[in-house]
Amino acid sequence: MVPSLSAGLGHIALPLLSLSQLALAQSSLSLSPSSSAPEGASNYLDASFAGFGIEPSNLFSFTGGATPNKLSVKLLQNLADYAGAPPHIRLGGNTQDYMLYESDYTDFAWKKNPSSTAQGNIAADSMIIGPGYFEALNRFPKDTPVTYGLNLAYMEDDWEDRIVAAAQGAVSGMKNVKLYSFEVGNEPDLWLQNTFRTAPWNGQVYTTQFLDRAEAVYNRVLKPAGLPSSFFEPPATASTIGTTFEITQLVSDGMMVGRDGNNYVTVWNQHDYFYFIGVTATPITLNDLMQFDQTNTQFAYWEKQVKIGLKTGLPYVLREMSSIGPIGMPGVSDAFGASLWTLNFLLYAASLDISSVQMHMTDNSNASAWQPIPMYGRGPFVRTLYYAHAAMAQIVGNGNGTTQISSISTQNVGASYDGRIRAYSMYAHNNLQAVIMLNGKQANESQSDKGSFTFTVNFGSSNANKDVYLSYLTADGADSQTGATWNGMTYNDATGESSVVDSTAHKVTLDGSGKASIPVRDSQAVVANIGWQIGSTAVLKSDGSTARKSNASPRTIPAPSVAVTAMIATTFVLMAFGA
Repeated sequence: MVPSLSAGLGHIALPLLSLSQLALAQSSLSLSPSSSAPEGASNYLDASFAGFGIEPSNLFSFTGGATPNKLSVKLLQNLADYAGAPPHIRLGGNTQDYMLYESDYTDFAWKKNPSSTAQGNIAADSMIIGPGYFEALNRFPKDTPVTYGLNLAYMEDDWEDRIVAAAQGAVSGMKNVKLYSFEVGNEPDLWLQNTFRTAPWNGQVYTTQFLDRAEAVYNRVLKPAGLPSSFFEPPATASTIGTTFEITQLVSDGMMVGRDGNNYVTVWNQHDYFYFIGVTATPITLNDLMQFDQTNTQFAYWEKQVKIGLKTGLPYVLREMSSIGPIGMPGVSDAFGASLWTLNFLLYAASLDISSVQMHMTDNSNASAWQPIPMYGRGPFVRTLYYAHAAMAQIVGNGNGTTQISSISTQNVGASYDGRIRAYSMYAHNNLQAVIMLNGKQANESQSDKGSFTFTVNFGSSNANKDVYLSYLTADGADSQTGATWNGMTYNDATGESSVVDSTAHKVTLDGSGKASIPVRDSQAVVANIGWQIGSTAVLKSDGSTARKSNASPRTIPAPSVAVTAMIATTFVLMAFGA
C-alpha cells in the first residue's frame, strides 16, 4: 500500500512523491470546470462509444475458429460491464471488398476463391465466407453492436445478387450480436489506386453506385426483415482532402435524397490515422505521439468534416482510427505512451461530438489493444492500449447513460509541458462529476526520478469539503510494454480476467471553496471523481431506451464547398490515409 501525503489545499491521500520528484514538478495549471454541462459539451455518450474495428479477414483470429477465443470475449465483456453495453464493433476494412458470401460454405475460416474473375490489384472476389463467419461473430458479448462492411468493389453482372446474399447472411446470421448498420465499400476515395475502378471515378459516381446497392439491400433484405431504410454509413473514406468525396459534395450529389422516398443514410462515416507508414512523410517517435497538440493538428481537417456532418442533422462516426497504420510500430504504438494517446483521443473525439470511435485491429498489428493469437514469437497477451479502453469504459459508465465530455483549456503550462497537458470535464445528469487530467511528457522506465505536473482544480463551492477519488492510468514509464494498471487493476494475458493490484483508496478532500491540488506524474493520467471511486458504483445495462439529447442541427443540406484549394493548403504533414 502507498502512504499518504498532506497538501495545502485539502487533505490528500495520493501516491507519495519523493523530494526529488517534488523538485522536478516544473509547472502547474489552475482549472475551473463548469458546474453543469456547458454549451458545446458532447451529446450523451452511447455506452458503446469507444469500440474497435476488426479487419474482416482477421475475424477468426479474434473470435476463434472451431474453438472460441476466450481472451477476446472476456476483454470485450469487461468493457461491456464497465460502460453498460459492449463496445461497438466495425467489421470492415480493405478485405471487406474482397469477400463474397456463399451460404453452403460453413467452415470457421475464409477460403480463397478458386474461380476469381473480378478486377482489382487484389481481386474483388478473391475470398469466400459463409454462415460460419457470423456464427463465430456471435461469440462476442450479447447485443454487441456491429457495423458490417459489404462489398461495393465487386461489379460483375451478378453484383446485386451477391451483395444481397451477403446482407441476408448478416441479417440472418447475427443472433447474439446485434447488426447496427452496413458500410458499403471501404475507402472508395482510393479506388483508382487499387484499380477497383477506372476513370471516371469520383464522388458522384460513387454516390450512384452506393445508392444502387443500398436500394437493392433495403428492398430485398432490410424491408422484409422489418428494418429501416436508413441503415447505411457512407462514405467510409480514408481522407477526403482535395477529393470529390467530402460530405458537402456527396450531399450535393444526392446522397441524402435516397431513392423513391427512402433515405438510406444513418450516419456519416469517415476514417483516419494519426500516422500511416508509407504515407506520412516524416518519421515518428513515441515522444511525437505523446505531444497532444500534434493530434489536434493532424485532425484539424476532420474537425471541419465533423461540423459539416452534424449540420446535416446526422451523427458523425470515426469507424477506422489508430495511432499508427497499417499495423503499428514496435516501441511506439505498443508502448504505454500510446495508451495515453488513446485515452486522450477518445476524450477529444467525444468533446467534438463524434458519436462513436473504432480503433482498428488486425491480428498482426502492434497497435491492436490485444494480441489474439500467437505472433512475433509470443503468445496472446493484453497490450497497454487496452487499459485506455478500460478507463474510457468506466468514464462512460460513470454517468449511466448521461455522460457528457467537455474539453478544458490547458494553455500556458510552461515550455517543458507545452502541448503535452490535457484536461476534460465529465458530466452526469448535467452536473460536474469528474475531471480527467493527462500528462503526456515522456518519462521512460529508466528515469528514476520522474517529474510531475500539478493541476489545481476548482470543483465549485457546491462540492466544498467533499472527497474526490483519484484513479490512475499508469505504468513504470512511457516506453513500458507491460505492467500497466488502470484504477488499480491489471488484466491477465491468458484469460483477460482483472485483478486488483492496488486497493488503496486514493483521494483528496476538497477545501472550503471546493479546490484541491492534484499532481500527475509525467506519462500518467488521472480521473478525479467526486464522491466515489470511479467503477465502484452499479452501472445500468443499456437497453437503448435512454433519453438522449442531440447537438446535431435539423437536417439541412449545406452549400457546396468553395474552399477545396484552401483546405489542400492546410494539409498537415502528419495527415495519413486509412488502411
